[in-house]
Amino acid sequence: MNFLFKNKGLTGLGGLSGLGVMALLGLSTLSGCSSSFTDLAPISQRNTEAFYKTSGDFVAAVNATYKVLQASGAYNQSYWVLFEQRSDNTDQGSDGTGLGAELTQIENFLEIATNGIIEAAYVDTYKGIARANIVLDRIEKVSFDEALKNRLKGEALFLRSLFYYHAAIAFGNIPLELHESEGDVEKTQVEAAAIYAQLEGDLKTAEGWLPAKYSGADVGRATKGAAAILLAKVQLLLGKKADAAGVLRRIISDNNYRLVAYDKLWGLENKNNPESIFEVQFKGGGTGTGNWFTNAFTPLLFSSTGTYKNRPTNEMVKAYDSQDLRFKLSMDTIYTNSSGQVITNSRNDARFIVKYGKTNAFGENDASYNFPVFRYADVLLSLAEALGETDESYSLINEIRSRANLAPIGRATPGTFEDKLLRERRVEFAFENHRWPDLLRFKKAEAVLSALGKKPRLLYPIPQRELDINRNFKQNPL
Repeated sequence: MNFLFKNKGLTGLGGLSGLGVMALLGLSTLSGCSSSFTDLAPISQRNTEAFYKTSGDFVAAVNATYKVLQASGAYNQSYWVLFEQRSDNTDQGSDGTGLGAELTQIENFLEIATNGIIEAAYVDTYKGIARANIVLDRIEKVSFDEALKNRLKGEALFLRSLFYYHAAIAFGNIPLELHESEGDVEKTQVEAAAIYAQLEGDLKTAEGWLPAKYSGADVGRATKGAAAILLAKVQLLLGKKADAAGVLRRIISDNNYRLVAYDKLWGLENKNNPESIFEVQFKGGGTGTGNWFTNAFTPLLFSSTGTYKNRPTNEMVKAYDSQDLRFKLSMDTIYTNSSGQVITNSRNDARFIVKYGKTNAFGENDASYNFPVFRYADVLLSLAEALGETDESYSLINEIRSRANLAPIGRATPGTFEDKLLRERRVEFAFENHRWPDLLRFKKAEAVLSALGKKPRLLYPIPQRELDINRNFKQNPL
């Protein structure tokens, strides 16, 4: 998806670089606003009344919803902290000062309600939800091409569902907001199961409205496949394995996706590849749409500061079989930069993520690597999960293992089926924000993290700012 927009100081609505849409004139306040946007109050009365009048206005409004995926409270930082660093996959190294202190709190289950990374996740997630709600509430009042209107509604429903999926996993009981906010109204929490039930219906609708694929500048927008795989994940959370299996088989039979060689998944030349179902789009170069995480994950930060932000754990290193070609394509324990300098240290703890590149072509915190959200490999392994231990399930797992240069496994392979599947998911999707949700869904989080000497809690604290505003909110156990 190449949707980068530049319009009156407005760039990158949606992380998309192009979209062929330049109808952003009236949306500069909307997309360029600060974190105070959560309830949309910063939009001027003039903009509110003058905007949302044409199809171009609604394309721009949907793009503004995509843009939130790039926020520090979403894929640029908070989501990988909450869903990778919380698990046994990564840590932040030995530096516990500054930002490192907040990271250390999260990885050791010591975070408090004022933790800035958690607050950013909550605020930006609901910012994305609010922007989607505006589209869904206002779009039916305007007449334009019905096919485009349905597509935009499908995109808004998918994006809102993706934001709610993250919020429900992270925080549990949260507000379910389905309409445009009308100021500072006290909100009510609902259980995560109610969120998932809403998402199940929304995603079925979105799948029906969305196209199977795009071309040109629209590549990277949400598709039928994106809505379908998120629907299947929600159904797995609800325990509806047979329903999830049906959805996943539909994705397979549609033949819109295929596995590619593992080394063809990564790198700027492989963005939005044939295995990709949905990626968060980034483009460096001073546009305000570059990613920060390449700098945080790779040797770049360590080589300049001697510290880390997101380092693979020793347990992550040990999770790979010695012949697994995914190891060197996902992470490394030593790195030689373009000047021939070997990046390592005397503590022998140099472990780096390399899936998201090794350089920032345009400078610090301004890389162009996308963040993969859903891949076809996830469809195959999720179908194995939905089916349980069957010959077909092992065939699906072994399709993934074969690509990684590993021998097949089966019923006779030691371990439970769940443990074998969870292990395969861990190394296949390392550093892609799946590990913590997987541990929760498989009900393994407490056992896995307790074995590492930690005292895990399954939910993050509701940010203190939300408790102060909504006095009826209940805090999660701390």
